[in-house]
Amino acid sequence: MYSRRTVDVALVLSAIGVLDSENAQILGVSIGAIRHWRCGRRRRGAASDDPARAPIRLCPRCDGLAVDEGTYAYLLGLYLGDGYLTAGRRGVYGLSLMCGNDWPGLIDAAQAAMSRVVPTSKVFRVPRPGCTEVKSWSKHWACLFPQHGSGRKHSRVIALEPWQQTIVAAFPGEFARGLFHSDGCRVTNQVTRKLPAGEKHYSYPRYFFSNESADILRLCGDVPDLLGVAWRYSRRNAISVARRDAVARLDEFVGPKY
Repeated sequence: MYSRRTVDVALVLSAIGVLDSENAQILGVSIGAIRHWRCGRRRRGAASDDPARAPIRLCPRCDGLAVDEGTYAYLLGLYLGDGYLTAGRRGVYGLSLMCGNDWPGLIDAAQAAMSRVVPTSKVFRVPRPGCTEVKSWSKHWACLFPQHGSGRKHSRVIALEPWQQTIVAAFPGEFARGLFHSDGCRVTNQVTRKLPAGEKHYSYPRYFFSNESADILRLCGDVPDLLGVAWRYSRRNAISVARRDAVARLDEFVGPKY
């Protein structure tokens, strides 16, 4: 016997257009069970005063649910860097984050963030060449990421909604961590200087963030300003943080990928 919550989530996914096979994979049940519930045999008596059978509230935006704002700020940064939404049937959307296999800790963090922001939606991993797609289906991902649109991000305007700006202002470090964990990196620069006494070699840590969207670059630059971190454009499509005190400050929130 499956729990009432499993059945209710399966019915919600079916109602928003998720295929029986995908529904079964998400919940870890058989396709036959999904079909059995979808046909209504487990719906008898579902509407009652029993709190366990109350309608499931899914969306922080549509249903006014509290959201873990720090986690959302991190997930927003990941989405702007390496994420996208795909439209499914009946208004359902798939949120995908592409994470390099060289950083298994990042894959775990992305999956955990998606689970905490929309806990009623199953998060699963899809192996891809050289990377792992962390994915979740829900019609409410479009509510949480209104930056979704047709075409690549750098080909359209990317601007945060007022409610997103409020969250980023409250959790700039988490937003910065998501951005630098997606399209950024922390590296060690190796420098050689020719001096009269001979060559001198030294190294220092440095942060880079690169993106083809001027809007996303601007958003990334706004966050160090909130944190009191000095930065500059190192190229047309890249931001650099290199001063020792600035790197140390950003280390408090970001750190290297793992």
